[in-house]
Amino acid sequence: MKFSHTNARDWASFAPRLVLGVIMFAHGTQKLFGWFGGYGLEATGGFFAEKLGMMPGIFWAGLAGGGEFLSGILLILGLLTRFGALTSTITMVVALVTVHGGAFFLPTGMEYILALIALAIGLFVSGGGALSLDARLARAEQ
Repeated sequence: MKFSHTNARDWASFAPRLVLGVIMFAHGTQKLFGWFGGYGLEATGGFFAEKLGMMPGIFWAGLAGGGEFLSGILLILGLLTRFGALTSTITMVVALVTVHGGAFFLPTGMEYILALIALAIGLFVSGGGALSLDARLARAEQ
């Protein structure tokens, strides 16, 4: 399966792709740059090390933030959508296991994370669909 393969006439993945992309992008920039009320890489790294026991914290925070940031951009653009969705899924499964597994409801529960994982798995299966760069690349290859 090619990560860029998609059905260019499939509009069903358009809204989920944009929504998940924006969410992942925003959370990644919170961790990496402190945007949107986030704490930035150093403080997030401290949280990962001190509260989650993930050492070295800055490495794991950078990996999580980078995965969210990159997958968000890829999903928004619909470029390598399956790769972006897989990256989102992996990042959210780690968040589920390390932070959000103790309860079901927000603010610390898993309901939100499970919804993001479901969106990501759906996009991994469907691909970028209509209005994606994946669809545009597929047309250019023909």
